[in-house]
Amino acid sequence: MAAGVKAALFFFRGNRVESVDLLALDETRLTIPIKNISKVENGIRVEIVKDSGDDPDVTNGVSIFTTVRKLPPGSGIQFKAGVGVGIVTRAGLQIPVGEPAINPKPRELIRKVAYEFDESDLEITVEIPDGVELSKKTLNHTLGIEGGLSILGTTGVLRPMSEDAFKNSLVPKISIALAAGFKTQIFVPGKIGENLARKYQLKMDSVVETSNFIGFMLDSAVDLGVEKILLLGHIGKLAKVASGSFQTHNRVADGRLETIAAYSAVGGMDSIGVQKILESNTTEDAVEIVRSYKLEKIFDSIASRASLRASRYVFGKIEIGTCMSNFAGEILGIDSVAKKLMEELHE
Repeated sequence: MAAGVKAALFFFRGNRVESVDLLALDETRLTIPIKNISKVENGIRVEIVKDSGDDPDVTNGVSIFTTVRKLPPGSGIQFKAGVGVGIVTRAGLQIPVGEPAINPKPRELIRKVAYEFDESDLEITVEIPDGVELSKKTLNHTLGIEGGLSILGTTGVLRPMSEDAFKNSLVPKISIALAAGFKTQIFVPGKIGENLARKYQLKMDSVVETSNFIGFMLDSAVDLGVEKILLLGHIGKLAKVASGSFQTHNRVADGRLETIAAYSAVGGMDSIGVQKILESNTTEDAVEIVRSYKLEKIFDSIASRASLRASRYVFGKIEIGTCMSNFAGEILGIDSVAKKLMEELHE
């Protein structure tokens, strides 16, 4: 966008450019190619094709149009959402409700470019024609961004850090839940936890997706002032937390079966049953072995252990309870804190 603004301001001065040099907010020097510049009513429209390099950005190869119009003195720099750019509809994000979903840093970079040209009264309209469809592949709908994509960024430089980018895209949901009044929140690794919250009629505005990054999200919750958390999801994910793993991707941590086997042995299961659990293909298979021994009580113990481990992870700064289920949505294990939090968050 900033490159589009710069190209438009050059055009206002009679210079059609094929690329622009840009100094990003972190002082990185960039050269951005310009695909097209055209005159529109009272302004200039610039097309730039997004190049995300090896980062799996949904906008890679997509045209982004920036239209610049001059405004009367004293108007300031105003931002508008064109087709495919979302509008903020819920409090808790960095941008107020009703504003285009263009984050503060991209706005800052655009203002910086405008001031280089001694321009302080401009209307900047951003369009991403494919944005409505592309937004369906993002988390925008859960964040309260409607109608298209959001314009993110901190420096103006896209770096190949897709995991960090994804992790950081999860954090705003914590802020949104806080803005809605929820200092008690439900952390779910994925759809199973979300469906459980809906099934048991919990307040959905308190639900925050963590994906595999449970530890990262717990740290973020501490930083943002969350007071209580209900960990809610499938036993396959939350058994890993009980074992002390807080990045739960199976290539990073996979002690599910070992955890269930250990608790089963403590609960009185013989070595034959324990070996069957360790040889199971899935957590669901292991659950059935536990049931065949009538040792379902161990699931509550695993839930309690997950809460203890998570509480230790944040040095006791948040009260945490755990409730875990199977794929069918049947609660297997729950601790006393989780029971209390489910009552507190019941619709």
